[in-house]
Formats: sequence, C-alpha cells, structure tokens
Amino acid sequence: MPPTQAESVIRSIIREIGQECAAYGEIVSETLIAFMVKAVVLDPSNGFNMDRTLMKSDVQNLVKLCMTRLLDTKNPSLDTIKMQVYFDMNYTNRVEFLKEHHRVLESRLGSVTREITDNRACAKEELESLYRKIISYVLLRSGLGSPTDIKTVREVTAALQSVFPQAELGTFLTLSKKDKERQLKELTMIVTGIRLFNRDCGKGGEGIDDLPAVLHVAIPATMQHIDYQLETARSQVYRYTAILEKAANDPHMRAELQPYMLKEALYNIRQYEVFLQIILSDIITGAQEVEMMTKQLGAHLEQLKMTIKSKTAVPTSQVFPIFIALSTLWTSLQDETIVVGVLSNLFTHIQPFLGAHELYFPERAMQRHLNGATVKTDVCRMKEHMEDRVNVADFRKLEWLFPETTANFDKLLIQYRGFCAYTFAATDGLLLPGNPAIGILKYKEKYYTFNSKDAAYSFAENPEHYIDIVREKAKKNTELIQLLELHQQFETLIPYSQMRDADKHYIKPITKCESTTQTDTHILPPTIVRSYEWNEWELRRKAIKLANLRQKVTHSVQTDLSHLRRENCSQVYPPKDTSTQSMREDSTGVPRPQIYLAGLRGGKSEITDEVKVNLTRAVDET
Repeated sequence: MPPTQAESVIRSIIREIGQECAAYGEIVSETLIAFMVKAVVLDPSNGFNMDRTLMKSDVQNLVKLCMTRLLDTKNPSLDTIKMQVYFDMNYTNRVEFLKEHHRVLESRLGSVTREITDNRACAKEELESLYRKIISYVLLRSGLGSPTDIKTVREVTAALQSVFPQAELGTFLTLSKKDKERQLKELTMIVTGIRLFNRDCGKGGEGIDDLPAVLHVAIPATMQHIDYQLETARSQVYRYTAILEKAANDPHMRAELQPYMLKEALYNIRQYEVFLQIILSDIITGAQEVEMMTKQLGAHLEQLKMTIKSKTAVPTSQVFPIFIALSTLWTSLQDETIVVGVLSNLFTHIQPFLGAHELYFPERAMQRHLNGATVKTDVCRMKEHMEDRVNVADFRKLEWLFPETTANFDKLLIQYRGFCAYTFAATDGLLLPGNPAIGILKYKEKYYTFNSKDAAYSFAENPEHYIDIVREKAKKNTELIQLLELHQQFETLIPYSQMRDADKHYIKPITKCESTTQTDTHILPPTIVRSYEWNEWELRRKAIKLANLRQKVTHSVQTDLSHLRRENCSQVYPPKDTSTQSMREDSTGVPRPQIYLAGLRGGKSEITDEVKVNLTRAVDET
C-alpha cells in the first residue's frame, strides 16, 4: 500500500474511533487514538500482520479492539497511556520552552513593530502619534504594566523622554529597518532599567510586581507540594512491590491478585513518579537560577546608587549598560515565573491520570496481602547488595563498568530506566530498581543494571533471551515502552519529547586506568633551516646587498701609528696549584758530620803532613 493511501486509511480509522467514543460520551484526542491504534497492532495476541495490507475485516476488528481499550475506564493501563500522551504533548524542557515563548512574544509584537519601522511620518501630528506607538511598544515588550493605565503610561513617557526625546524622531526615521528594530529593543531595556531603579528608590515602578518576592514564595511552596505527592506515590509503589514479590513465590496468591491488575497499577504510579521527578528537577533548576539572578539584581541596583548618588548628570556610558543589565535580569525573572506556572499547571493536570487506586485495590485487601510481607524502599534495596559486586574475572567476553573505572559513570544512559532487566523478565513484569554499585553491564553498546549479584550473573549468561522477553512484554503492555524507554526498539511509538533527547542515547563511558607514558625529547633529527626567510622583501634586500657587494673592492691600509692600536688577543694557561699527599708521614734524624783536619798550616819540616779525623757518630747511635 502506498504511503499516502496508508495515511488516509489510518486517518479514517482514527476519525471513526473518535466518533464511536463520542457516541458513548467519551471525548478522546486524536493523538491518544493514534497511539492506541499502534499499540493494538503491536500486541501479538491481536493477530495483526504488519507486512500485510489491512482488509475490511481487519479494520473493523482494529476499531473494535481500540474502542474496548479506550472505553475501559477501570483499567490502570489506559490511565497510564493517557498520562504519557498528555505529558508528551504539554511538557517541553526549559531551554526549548523559553525559546518558543520568546518567539511567540516576537510574533505578537510584529504588527506593532511594523507600524513603527514602516512609518513615514512628516507632520507634527504624525510624529506625536509615532512617539505614542513607541511608548506602547516599550510597555508591551517589557511586560511591566498596561498601555491603558494612565499612571504607567506617564511613567514610561517620562523615562523615554529622558533618553529619547521626541525631537530625535527625525534621526530615527532615517535609519534602516533593522537598525530601527535594534534601537527599539535597546530603548525598551534602558527604559525598563530606569523604571526598576526608580521602583527600588521608591519614586516609581507603577504596575511592576515584586517578582523576586513572588518567586521566593511560589517556588518553595510548589516544591513542597510536589515532594509530598512524590513521597506518597513512592510509599504506594513500595507496598505494591512488596505484595508482588510475595505473590511471585505463591501461585495461589498470584491467581487471587489477577483481577486487581496490580502490576498495571504499579506501572501507573511508577510513571507518575518519573514525571514528578522531571518536573521537580526543572523547578529546582529554576530556584537556583532565581537565587543567582536576585543577587545580581541587588548588586546592579547598589552599583547604580553608588554611581548616581546625588549627581544631577551622569554619563550615559556609565549608567546605560547597568540599565540594560537590570532589564535583562528582570526579563529572566519573568521567564522563570512563566516556567514555574507552566510546570505547576502540568503537575496539577497529571494527577487525575493516577486513577482511582482505591477502586483497583482497596485498602482492606492491600493490608490483608501485606501480612507477612516486608515493605522495602528503593534505597534499602540498594544498601542490601552494596557490597556484592560482580567479579570481572568470571566474564571474559563481557565488559563491566564500575565507579572507580569510569569517569562519567553517573551520566550513562541505563536501559529500562534503571530497573533490573532480569527481575522484570523472570517475574513477568515486576519492577525493581537496579543497583549500579554492583556493576553496569555493557552489552552491544547498551548498559544494564541489576538489583543483585545473582540477577547480574543470570542475565549475563544469555542477555538476548531476557531482552526479547522484555520486548514481548512491552508489546502487551504498551505503557511500558515509554516507562522503560524502549523507544529504539519501537520507533513508531517514539514520543516527541524523547525524539528531542535522542542525543543522550549516545553517551559513551570514559574508562579510567593507571598508565604512564614516556616520550623522547627529539624523536626525529631537527629539520629547521636557519637560513630560511619567509619575507619576500627581506629576500629582495639581501639580493640587492649581494649584488652591490659584487661591484665593491675592499681596501685596507696600515700606518706606523695605527699598527700599535690593533686589538690582539692571546690565550694562556694560568698557573695552577698542585699538591701531593703520601700514604704516611715519617721523619729521620741524620747525625751532624764532625770532621777535623790537622797539619794544613805546615810545620818545621818541608813536607806537610795532613791528618784527617772523622768524629761523626754512626747513624745507629743517634
């Protein structure tokens, strides 16, 4: 069947189902009907073949099945699907919501802006009319007061005339359209800053609410209310889980609980808990932003007071940037007010989708089945198995991640919204939170947590088997597709809010390990050419110099007087002190020689007789 023909068939089916529901007094949105049609077709028990063209009997059967499910007001699954569809159609993250909000404001101001930028006023009355339009524009864009309030208009007029007198309209009209729009926005911010400063000084601020005070009351009250509802929902979840755990080992009790649809009720309240956490997270972020902006607002106002003091004239270069900063902060506070209001309204409108749990499972029946069961919180379940960690050595082909080995451990996208895959598959749909401290299993680029070490080992033996069981269970209970975030497996049922966040599905773990590296200082020999010159003009200068040198001759002359003045240098080795040291010190005493000669003077005889007498003592006698 061609795509256009298939779309027309689906539209006709949706239209027919809507008319049938209206005949029974139920007004159902087309979005909910379309979701239900896809859910019925996905359920294998209904016998629809996705690859075969729908016959007339198939269409009638499809309409009948959808009608049955849409009119079953006592089914928790329908309430959960309605809650999911409503939340998906009405929730947007803060950044996209504010972007869309500003776009809507710009579109609403479009006609007023065009009246000003396209104006070709010449006469005095036309210029006065244009000036009044600019005043209205400033009021509408700032959102501080009504253009019909005389006091507010007078205050804005006085502030605008102080920075943009009517006499400057002629210059304004000569600007291009873009420059006019830019100047209008700048004038709005400056006038808004002036009004906020006057309000702080007690000299004006007509029609301006005390947004910081309003937000400091509204945000804590909203958070407290959501916290209370969140704790109530969790208490109900823990009781349902305890009963289902008890029934998992008791076939008789399991048969007795079948009419109560307790698992469907658990899915309903678990989905409610998830949505409350999303809303609460956004409100907490808003509270942090408001606290930061309030401090900045006070600092800018104090800076203005110190700058202006009692001066009659202040340079615009000093005060205009502060006025603009004040206006920007106030606009952000206005945005936060709208965000808190929208989130509070969303929180209020998803409460009816909880359904009447008292009707599904009366308190008396619940207390009877809770006898002998231990009610545990999610935190208690995690603490029980905090020390039981997976031994990586037991799995050679599987990768396990732990906090100490993975840098972005807390940012990984866990499959099934963090619930234990093995417990869900083994107990036919029981939701127990997984404990990341046991170890996160990485399987085919996806990450799984488990509520116990035994569950982790059992799942790791045959992951595909348990993944298939979860997928088949989701086909029968379509609300699980969004609750367990199975959108990649059922692309035709991806909600818009999940399509916007598709990027987060590709977060990869950043593993950590102890390692060292060593690099040689110079791996390759240097290839720097010192004579290289990149400047063309420097090369020309050198070429001209060399060309000139070819035409020159060097002469040298030395005279009798100049030869003495030349500089000479010589290199000598300075004397060095040396010394030696023997192994031992010793001394000797040598006897003094004593030798006497006699007969040297001669005598009476002609022959001289010389007598030599050696009286030196022997060495060994000394």
